[in-house]
Amino acid sequence: MASLLFLPHATRTPTPRAPTPRPRTAGTVTCGPRDNRGPLQRGRCLSTEAIHAVQSLKRLTAADRSPSAARGAASASLGRLLRADLLAAMAELQRQGHWALALAALHVARAEPWYRPDPALYATFVSSAPPADPAAAAAVDALVDAFLEEKARGAAAPAEGPWEGEDVYKLTRLVRALVAKGRARAAWRVYEAAVRTGGLEVDECMYRVMAKGMRRLGLEAEAAEVEADFAEWEARVLPPARHVLDEMRAREASSNDKATAAASNL
Repeated sequence: MASLLFLPHATRTPTPRAPTPRPRTAGTVTCGPRDNRGPLQRGRCLSTEAIHAVQSLKRLTAADRSPSAARGAASASLGRLLRADLLAAMAELQRQGHWALALAALHVARAEPWYRPDPALYATFVSSAPPADPAAAAAVDALVDAFLEEKARGAAAPAEGPWEGEDVYKLTRLVRALVAKGRARAAWRVYEAAVRTGGLEVDECMYRVMAKGMRRLGLEAEAAEVEADFAEWEARVLPPARHVLDEMRAREASSNDKATAAASNL
């Protein structure tokens, strides 16, 4: 009996438990993206109304993509969207490659009371235009003409010019996009209307973009005129800036001399 005390005891191995399923809530997303499309250009998700409007526009123009049919379908599909939804739908159409439909959406936006001609919006249309397409090139020229006409009609007050308070950075974006697409005459029309005729005070970047772009696209006379405007701008703007800088340096040197003299007297 005593030997039974030294017998090895059998150890029980625990049985593995099955993992308990986690409760799912109503808002849990269990599927991945439906395709590999990237984010929107403007970084904004489309609302349900904008998604339905874009789908309706593409469905209505599936058989007929002529400009008149696209404008009619865009007016019917996008006419009731809010400003943010209409701009987001316009950007989404450009991102998907439906440039003609995005152009029709722009015609819808022009009829809205909140619409103002924005150079940045036109720059996105120029940049997203299909390359090597004569119809798209003609449409870009027509866009520039429409933009200039809208600016001529949209002066805030009779005493103010149409380019009063214009964002120079956005206008430079438009000119740069036109130069990149090879639309030299359209870029020159914008520059001439805004700077040479409209009196808009631009910066060095605009002059350099225009001078290099005109020369690269073969418009030597226009490039020379831009360089002359740039030289005149430098003569008018830079000397006052140098005068202010010289005054600041003189005051700083004077204060340093006084501090040195006070320290030597101690």
